[in-house]
Amino acid sequence: MKLEKFKNIYIIVSAIFITWMLFLDANSWFSSHRELDKQIELLEKQKANLQRAIKKDRNEIKEFSTMEKLEKFARERYFMKKENEEIYIIEYEDSLKTSTNE
Repeated sequence: MKLEKFKNIYIIVSAIFITWMLFLDANSWFSSHRELDKQIELLEKQKANLQRAIKKDRNEIKEFSTMEKLEKFARERYFMKKENEEIYIIEYEDSLKTSTNE
């Protein structure tokens, strides 16, 4: 008779433990899967963004296949120049950022 009570106690304790571990614990099986799913979604979005950036960069690299296009880009973007050459940068008033109080 006493042996049957212990079997029931073990079953009850085991059921409570399994319920606790699956649903209520901070590191439970279900909550960890939800967090992992969120991380997977975030990483997939980042992957898509990086693939778009790679595609854009590959197109830009193809554009610079000739020396003339590369030189034009360097001159316009980084204000590079040839030896014995002077560059004048003309800025218009509306393009200047001033902090005057009007």
